[in-house]
This record gives sequence, C-alpha cells and structure tokens, in this order.
Amino acid sequence: MQDGRAGRKHLPILAAALLVPLGASAFLFATRNQAQPAPAFEVPRPNGAVPAAAASPPEDGQWTMPSKNPAATRYSGLDEVRRENVGQLKLAFTFDTLNRKGQEAAPIVVGSIMYLTTPYPNQIWALDLANGGRPKWVFRPHPEKASQGVACCDVVNRGAMYANGRLYFTTLDGNVFAIDARDGHQVWRTKLADISHGETITMSPLVVEGKVLVGNAGGEMGVRGWLTALDEGSGKIAWKAWSTGPDKDVLIGPNFKPWYAADRGTDLGVKTWPAEAWKIGGGTAWGWVAYDPALKSVFYGTGNPGPWNPQQRPGDNKWTTGVFARDIATGEAKWYYQSSPHDLFDHDDINEQILLDMPVNGQMRQVMARPERNGYFYVMDRGTGQVLSAQPYGYVTAYKGVDLKTGRLQVNEEKVPKMGTVVRDICPTASGSKDWNPSAFSPRTGLIYIPHTNICMDWSQAPANYIAGTPYVGATVRMKPGPGGNRGVFTAWDPVRRAVVWDVKEDLPVWSGALATGGDVVFYGTLDGWFKAVDGRSGKVLWQFKCASGIIAP
Repeated sequence: MQDGRAGRKHLPILAAALLVPLGASAFLFATRNQAQPAPAFEVPRPNGAVPAAAASPPEDGQWTMPSKNPAATRYSGLDEVRRENVGQLKLAFTFDTLNRKGQEAAPIVVGSIMYLTTPYPNQIWALDLANGGRPKWVFRPHPEKASQGVACCDVVNRGAMYANGRLYFTTLDGNVFAIDARDGHQVWRTKLADISHGETITMSPLVVEGKVLVGNAGGEMGVRGWLTALDEGSGKIAWKAWSTGPDKDVLIGPNFKPWYAADRGTDLGVKTWPAEAWKIGGGTAWGWVAYDPALKSVFYGTGNPGPWNPQQRPGDNKWTTGVFARDIATGEAKWYYQSSPHDLFDHDDINEQILLDMPVNGQMRQVMARPERNGYFYVMDRGTGQVLSAQPYGYVTAYKGVDLKTGRLQVNEEKVPKMGTVVRDICPTASGSKDWNPSAFSPRTGLIYIPHTNICMDWSQAPANYIAGTPYVGATVRMKPGPGGNRGVFTAWDPVRRAVVWDVKEDLPVWSGALATGGDVVFYGTLDGWFKAVDGRSGKVLWQFKCASGIIAP
C-alpha cells in the first residue's frame, strides 16, 4: 500500500510523544501544548560525565535511530514533559500492526512521520502523527518463510534507521533494504545471510560515513559471526570482518593494538580453538553498534562461542564474547577486548556501548560505558580498549571480579560447568544480568539507567552435534528468581562513582529499553504491561499506563 509522498507537518497539539511497541500495537501518548511555567528544575549536581560531543549532535527534536545518536545515549533533550507534569500524559491513539509476535523494534520519528518495523514478516509502516497516526504507506519485503525455523529466540526485528531521506532495515532471512522514506519504494536490497546455515539478521543497522553497518545472528545454530559495511548509496559490500578465523578474515593487520597481552599474537581466531571449530564458532554481531566520528572508530560486540557446552571448545575462543574497535573506512581492527574468555554461560558481549567523556581518577577520559550480560558494568578507554573499572551492577555468583591488570574476568570455579553434573545457583543466567535491551544516559543527572534482571539458573550439559541450520547448544538451563524473589530491576548507575544510586524492583524481568529526557523523567516498560515514568533523580514512579501485553521494545 502506497499513499503518496509524505509531507512534513508539525504537531501543534503535541508537546511530547512516546511510542511503546507491544506484541501487536503501538501506543502514542501526548500532552496538550499549553502555556507552561518555566521548568522548576533543581540545579543538577553533575558527576562530570557528558556524552561524546562528536557522536551526540545537538538536540533537533528528531529520533532517527533506535539509540538516538551514534553515542547511543538514548537521551532526548526535550523538556516539555517533566517531573511536574508527566502525570498529564493521555493516550492519543493506538495502531495495530496485526502482528502477534514479539515487537522489539524501537520506533523512529522524522518530522511528523513515525516509522515502525515489525517482527517477521518484517513490514515497515509509516504513520502520520499529524493525522491521528493514520498509515501513509507500508512496505512488505516478503522474507523467506523458512527463516522462521532457524531463528534462535523469536522472529524479532530491532528497528530501522533514517538517513538522507532513506530508511535502512533488515529482514529475518538475511536481507538489508534501503527504501525511500517519502513513499516506501525500494531503492536497493542486498542479501547477506544464508538461512540454510542457520544465519538470520535481527539487528537495526547503523548508518554513518556513507556506510550501513549490519551483523548476523545465529550463535546458537553453529554459524560464524561477522559485521559487514555496505555502501549507503548502492548497497554494495565495502568490507566484511569475521569474528573467528585467520587474521586476514578478521581484518587484523599492523595497526591492531589491543591493550592486553592475551589479545596479541598471530591468527588467535584459529589458535584458540580446537581443530576446525572456529568455522562454526559463533561470535555473531547481532546487537548494537556505536560510532565516534572524532576517532573514526566503530564499536560493537561479538556474541557467544558455539556450542554453549564449553568442554567442546577448550581455549579462549577468540574473537567471541568481546568488543572490537574498527576503522570505519576499511574495517581494519584497532583494538579488541574479550569480556568473557572461553565464555561459559552464553554471556554475549552484544550490549550497548554508551560513548561518554568523564573523569576517571580525576582525569577526563574518552570512555565507553557497557553494562554487560556477565553482570559487570565496564568503563573502558574507547581509544585503547583498556578497562578502567568493572563492578557488578546486579547479583553475580558466576564470577569473582575483573583483574584490571590483565583485563581478565575471574571465574568462580565452584560454578564451572561439568559433564554429568547439575551446577546450581549460577547468577546471572544465560540471558545475562541484562540482554540487548538498551540503557539510557542523562547528561542532566550523569546517571545511566539500566533495565535488567535478577534471575539465577541451574546448568547441565551434554555433547552437541553440529548439523547445519539446527541448534548447536549442548546445555540445559533452569531459571529461577534471584535474591529477594523479584525477577527484574530498573537501576540508576553512577559511572563515575561506580555505584548504584537507586533501584526499582519489579516482579518480572525488565526487558524493555530505557529513555531519559531533559525533563528529568525516565521511561521504561515491564513484562506485566506497565509503561512507567520515573523521576530520574530518585526513581519515584510518577506515572504509569497499563498496556494489553508485556513491553519488550527499547
């Protein structure tokens, strides 16, 4: 369906708009644009942390990518919705996507048009916010039906990105599309993943410097991970960096300078694996990508090694479960850090990396902040890959800490998996203290708002056999609530003082993302269907709306 070209209109009645994708519908909330007194904000007591300037342009009222900007702050400087008036939010309209699968895509807004991608069959809708959310057009890519059978963990999609008049998004069957944002017609399509091997694509692309960055999914299917850069104009492959294998495949050359000795050497993507295991070793790049224009560096994490059963893959299993910095022009690796060498528990390193400039031991540093699946909050120098601090932000029994000299995660030997044995009370679970659902940073408070879980697991394992396009796991987990009985937590974390400022405990895991605003209001959703607004300074719930299903969108 194509309803013509989109005209850009302003929204005179909307002071702020927030979309919450659920299992089937989109909800828009609004406040009336009435005269308001000057914001009664208290003077912030900043900790010195600010977004990386080059990667976080000034506020323009748009939301062109799921992470807001290449620094991945998920912060809107708009302040018309604030602590004093957020209780006035009312439902403006709903839109039913007619899709009953998990809706993980973050909506994006350009002018008066909202764009929303769906789970399989991966349609993208353009909704006119100036006309009650009426659809202007819908693009139907018709992905291969067989892709549903090789998707590890639901047939999800995590959203589109707008750049230079086009929308870029992916489909489950391994295609990347560029479509005209005005009328939804296809500009180009590039096939990247092969579903016959178990590969899919679920991530949202990042478009920077004329490149469209996309990675594959399928770490539980015995695939080999990669990140690919496509030409923004044509869709042709500019470079492709594998996560395992010889240095030439991983794009490791003379300019590769990892901070830690364990990451130095030739062809470690082969030598740290048994025999040919690296060829089906995982390391998929299915999560979030950030970019620093000042350094010309792309940052992204790699997923778990395969199979889950660690006894089948002795060694550090490079370059899985770590984070790369790469040159945007060539893809050449600059540095790498492995957060979970020889990953024992599926603790992918694909979570968001928030680019900040902040004081560390009294000195301003260019850093990336990473709340990881293994339960530790990392602050790293984004120019070198050095770990500057790493503290648990949730309950952790699987590990004993991070050695800042070597950068190595210290495993709790009592929790190491063994064949024929059920290892109990491992925390966090295979899904991590938090998964892909992104955090948000507010420069007003200096805090990072982390949606996460409080779940532990019992783990047993058996040998895994590789058959292309089928699960390659070799482990069984049984999950249970962590200490206190609550399964979810929404945490405000101070990255400078390296401590929890406040927590909101939830009965169920917090699987939505977070959004911070210039009004000191922070939004998130719960699996029991509550869309909540909390005070960014205290965590006090200021407003909530009951939705028809659990909220899993960022």
